[in-house]
Amino acid sequence: MTQSDTLSLTDVATLADAIRGEVAKAIIGQTGTVEHLLIALMARGHVLLEGPPGTAKTFLAQCFAATLGLDFGRIQFTPDLMPGDILGSNLFNFQTSQFTLTHGPIFCDLLLADEINRTPPKTQAALLEAMQERRVTLDGSAHPLSAQFMVVATQNPIESQGVYPLPEAQLDRFLFKLLVDYPSIEEEMRIVGRYGANRGAPSPADLGIEAVASPRMLDAAARAVAAVTLAESVTDYVVRIVRATRESPDLSCGASPRAAVLLAGAARARAALDGRDYVVPDDVKALATAVLRHRLLLSPAAEIEGKQVEALVAQLVEQTEAPR
Repeated sequence: MTQSDTLSLTDVATLADAIRGEVAKAIIGQTGTVEHLLIALMARGHVLLEGPPGTAKTFLAQCFAATLGLDFGRIQFTPDLMPGDILGSNLFNFQTSQFTLTHGPIFCDLLLADEINRTPPKTQAALLEAMQERRVTLDGSAHPLSAQFMVVATQNPIESQGVYPLPEAQLDRFLFKLLVDYPSIEEEMRIVGRYGANRGAPSPADLGIEAVASPRMLDAAARAVAAVTLAESVTDYVVRIVRATRESPDLSCGASPRAAVLLAGAARARAALDGRDYVVPDDVKALATAVLRHRLLLSPAAEIEGKQVEALVAQLVEQTEAPR
């Protein structure tokens, strides 16, 4: 594949297959998670991975980044992390008598925000502007980030000590929240067989993962995805699903208009990866849960009854008439 200024949908699908193949060199299973990462990449969205320890969330993000040919950055979130540790700061240079901007680790293409819920909300808030506007403001000056800037964050849902809930404004900026579960017995046998004799964690390079993309190719792929047709009837379907979350008596907080915009963009990316230049209702249905689960709050009555957000999303999608 050449690094041309435009890519056909066939080229986009071929690129996605190449990325899947490289990731599969290291990651056993998790095909659904990899697929959603690809959709988020093509739709230029951010992803939150949630799962118990030891399920390869961080390793998956590292391997995915290694296939893209992008500048990779990592922040290990801790309780004492400060906003300046993420964004950087202006430091006074005594030799030149001028302030010099020192870039923080956020100045990269793909940022791994590892254990994001281990830092206080004031530090988490340092990501808000970057995730929404792809820029950072320091001392009143705006500094643009890369057009490919993407955050892949991880968090552990089990522990309650030393963790902080993510603010709603932070959650709303993630395109997907993906739940990473334990592997099947067959997959776990393969994992132990492949890595059981190794000492320490191997790097993507150790496993032969190579970059099969580049910033130029990803820009071209994003333009191809943006050109996928979204019919007015499908747009209406997306909006009605999102609005239904605000009207449900089981939810005290529904999804925002940003959710509708992101769901439509993700549906375009899914269609493109499937080789189609148009979105169908099934694209919307397949992505609705991952887009909406972290944006909704159960009502007190629904919590007492033990209802789950995912089941409510599925119910609302089922009750919303799809266009023919």
